[in-house]
Amino acid sequence: MNAGTKFAIGAGLIVASVGYLMASGVKETGQYFLTPTELTQKVALDPSFYNVGMRVGAHVVRGTVSKDVATQTLRFEVSDGSARYPVVFHGLPPDTFTDSVEVVVEGRLQKDGVIHATNVLAKCGSRYESVPKA
Repeated sequence: MNAGTKFAIGAGLIVASVGYLMASGVKETGQYFLTPTELTQKVALDPSFYNVGMRVGAHVVRGTVSKDVATQTLRFEVSDGSARYPVVFHGLPPDTFTDSVEVVVEGRLQKDGVIHATNVLAKCGSRYESVPKA
C-alpha cells in the first residue's frame, strides 16, 4: 500500500470519528429544556429521575418570588399552566429576572419536589420602553 492510500484511509477515519462525535453530542443535547408538564411525566415514568441534571423552561408564577439578601437565596415557583414546581437558587439572579418572567432553570429535582437550581436564565424583554410621562 502506498503512502497516499494510507493517508486517505487515516483522514477518512478521522473525519468519520469527528462526525460521529458531533452527531452524538447534538443528539444528547438536542432538547434544550423540559416544561414542568414534561418533567412531571418523566418522573412518573422513571422514578429514578430525581437528582439528575436538567433544564426546565417555564414562567415564574406571579407573587411567588422571595429573596433573602443575607444568604443570597432566591425562592420562586415555575409553571407552564399545568404543572408547577418550587425552585431554590443560591446566588445572584440575572438583572432581567422579575415576577412572571420566562426562565430556564438549570439544576436538579429533589425527592421533595423542589428544583435546586445551579443557574437561572431569564428571558430578555423583546423591547424596552421608557417610563410613561405623567
